[in-house]
Amino acid sequence: MLDLTRSDETLKREIARAVAEIFATGRFILGPAVEAFEKAFAREVGADHAIAVSSGTDAVLVSLMALGIGPGDEVITSPFTFFASAGAVARLCARPVFVDIEPGSFNLDVSRLEGAITSRTRAIQPVHLYGQCADMDSILEVADRRKIPILEDACQAVGAAHQGRAAGSIGRLAAFSFYPTKNLGAAGDAGAVTTNDDALAELLRSLRVHGSPHTYHHERVGGNFRMDALQAAVLSAKLPWLAVWNERRRTLAARYAELLAGAATEGRLRLPAEASGNRHVYHQYVVRVPNRDAVRARLAKDGISSAVFYPVPLHLQECFRDLGYHEGSFPEAERAAKEVLALPIFPELGDEEIERVAASLLAALA
Repeated sequence: MLDLTRSDETLKREIARAVAEIFATGRFILGPAVEAFEKAFAREVGADHAIAVSSGTDAVLVSLMALGIGPGDEVITSPFTFFASAGAVARLCARPVFVDIEPGSFNLDVSRLEGAITSRTRAIQPVHLYGQCADMDSILEVADRRKIPILEDACQAVGAAHQGRAAGSIGRLAAFSFYPTKNLGAAGDAGAVTTNDDALAELLRSLRVHGSPHTYHHERVGGNFRMDALQAAVLSAKLPWLAVWNERRRTLAARYAELLAGAATEGRLRLPAEASGNRHVYHQYVVRVPNRDAVRARLAKDGISSAVFYPVPLHLQECFRDLGYHEGSFPEAERAAKEVLALPIFPELGDEEIERVAASLLAALA
């Protein structure tokens, strides 16, 4: 699915140099390296502020904390995403409220959004799944009219855009993940929050160090959400490559689409669709196939890796049983969980490898 050892030799040398500088300074937590990355990442996203944190999960969590989410509150999000999107809500003793997805984009179905809003709704958290932005213009229209803040879950969408606006620059704030497998990956866990709100940025910086704007003086209860300087050094070395890497992913996705077009026309599989006005960065290349598990087994027999993101929708997870949802509550999410299949895609993947994957998939679908 992903080979992290294929990095360019020039990049490897730059990362080694940057890491050596951290050891030379002895500043391993926050500090100048983190501040430099924050400034560069804010510019990349087009946001006024970037607050570097310890992981994508913590980016979602501290964002919700900054919005004051707590017991009795509701946060609207997707049932078809990585667990942290809803798990962070539950950790604050708030209630995740799910809205079903669009079958084409896998993102939140905006036509169902307003019906999920109640007097307890305190935030809307659309997820930009697989590298494609949700329909943010439509979500903003609803949220602004209802005066509800938006937290973009952009953990899979660094470099993506909607109507010319970068993911992470559209909502009140946004959460990013730099897990090693992401389009911009660290050498371990790391994340960031972006915002254009000066006061919110100041609050986020306090919350990531136990609510302490000054050492040993705590105005509120926060957490240990600090980014390691080593991760900032790695990310700063990689950031200039992000646009090139994302463009390569788009090229590979186009080649997949070309090779699989016939099967899609015949109805043997469904290809990912880039919504109008979006720039998809293909963190994952996800097709939909009937008899998914049998197809995946055939790929494995041919030595082709694949993955399922995600086999169990969040509303059917055991830990969310008390929310009162059941099978059939969100049919599009449940259908997707049975059909989605992620194929290998990463910038260093060769054209001949794409052709091999496509050939194996077509044989499996025959």
